[in-house]
Amino acid sequence: MDLLKTESLQIFKIKEFRLFIVARFFITLAIQMQFSTISLQVYYEYTKEELMLGLIGLSEAIPFIISSFFSGHLSDNYPRKKIILAGTFFLLIGALFLFFNSEPLIHLLKGLGLIALFTIVFLFGIVRSFLAATMNPFMSQIVPRQFYTHSATWNSTFWHAGCIIGPVVAGIIYGYNSTFNANWCHAIEVVLFALGFIFILRIKNKGLPENNNSKETVTQSMKVGLNFVLKNKMVLSALSLDLFAVLFGGAVAIIPAFTDKILHLGPQAYGLLRTAPAVGAVAMALVMIFKPPAKKAGIALIWSVAGFGAFTVLFALSQNYWLAFFCLFVTGAFDNVSVVVRHSILQLSTPDNMRGRVSAINSIFIGSSNEIGAFESGATARLFGLVPSIILGGALTIGVVLGINKINPNLKKLDLSKL
Repeated sequence: MDLLKTESLQIFKIKEFRLFIVARFFITLAIQMQFSTISLQVYYEYTKEELMLGLIGLSEAIPFIISSFFSGHLSDNYPRKKIILAGTFFLLIGALFLFFNSEPLIHLLKGLGLIALFTIVFLFGIVRSFLAATMNPFMSQIVPRQFYTHSATWNSTFWHAGCIIGPVVAGIIYGYNSTFNANWCHAIEVVLFALGFIFILRIKNKGLPENNNSKETVTQSMKVGLNFVLKNKMVLSALSLDLFAVLFGGAVAIIPAFTDKILHLGPQAYGLLRTAPAVGAVAMALVMIFKPPAKKAGIALIWSVAGFGAFTVLFALSQNYWLAFFCLFVTGAFDNVSVVVRHSILQLSTPDNMRGRVSAINSIFIGSSNEIGAFESGATARLFGLVPSIILGGALTIGVVLGINKINPNLKKLDLSKL
């Protein structure tokens, strides 16, 4: 217990870390509510099509990837706090637009329908690319190096807590009366984004990263970051594992269709099922607080991604709601191990003046692959059927683990304490 107090909870003595982690929670909660509500609106109010759920992800991924080539450069050459504040403010404005679009008493925007929803998703992809390139590097400026692994664990815990609560709240409110209560979901998002903005505002300005090279062009800047990732085998292997896991195992995106067509349940059941991976992630985070994956990080990473693929397959075969919940719970637990290991590698291996670019590249690998994975899941569900598409994704994830383990056998020897 003394060790826990010294190494894990001591980080909360840092006031700015507390402010950051609470802000991250509110922003994540709002984002998860927003995307869950949009997914429910698209599926239940407009299409009843799995492919349209996939197109939501693709509509965000394309602008996200394009913007990431600039966002990483900006993050390393401009105060990161200002970037986060600007991004959060634009998310707040987007939530206000969605509220007015969903408000039954306001008819000005009502005729836009799907166009309004997909426009917000597209614009959010741009904003999220800047937040993705800035959030973790900004956190690294707040905490000392010896706390990096613990900060990654707690950051992941609060992020997943937002992922748990957001879809549940959205599912309950929307499912109660979908013709009226989408606007209540979006109204709550406005408040949450505002709270996140206020907490970030209270953190002291950290200035520019040390040794930044503002004279570099965007192309030169991103080339330097890309070369760093490609030459670092451990970073590249960890990113590749996560990339293909979320790309092929993106079953979460089509949960509304799975809940409706396989389990024959409504939006309220969707909310709880959608949060199952995040519940598992938080449970695993509590385990990692006591026993962080440091000395055997490589082995933990390989087995966690393989387990993620295996339980994705089991989820596809589930006919019972609680069995499906359990399978998604376990995928979330395994996924969080890989998240913490990957973030720890990036924090410990990357110089501060390159963290924005490396985070942007990481986001292209991981962040956009969630959305592209959502499109892949929707497209393969349309082509092969809902259940076969999920089975295929899980099997391909296991195959990727075997392939990367063969290409880089040293990955299993990874020891974070030696970085």
